[in-house]
Amino acid sequence: MSLSGHADASGRTSIDSQSEMLFPERRESNPLSQPVIERRQFGNSHNELSPEARALGLAIDQYKLVHRRRYITYEEMLSVVKSLGYRLENQS
Repeated sequence: MSLSGHADASGRTSIDSQSEMLFPERRESNPLSQPVIERRQFGNSHNELSPEARALGLAIDQYKLVHRRRYITYEEMLSVVKSLGYRLENQS
C-alpha cells in the first residue's frame, strides 16, 4: 500500500478509497441495519432492589436516555430525586 495518493475527478485520493475499504464508516445511518440497542452500565441491576431504590434507578435511567447522557452530575441526580417527590426535611 502506497502512502502517496492521486486525486480522481471527485477530488478523492486513492488513500481515501483504501481507508474506506479498511475502516467502514459506522456512524452513518443505514436503513437496512438493525436498530441500535442502548448499552447500559448496570443492565439489570434493579431486579433485587427495594421498590423505592428500583423506582429511583429506573427514573435515573430514563433521564439518561432522554438527555442522551451516560453519566449524570449530582445536580441532575437531585432533579431526578425531586421529580419523584422527595424533599429534604428541616433539620431542627
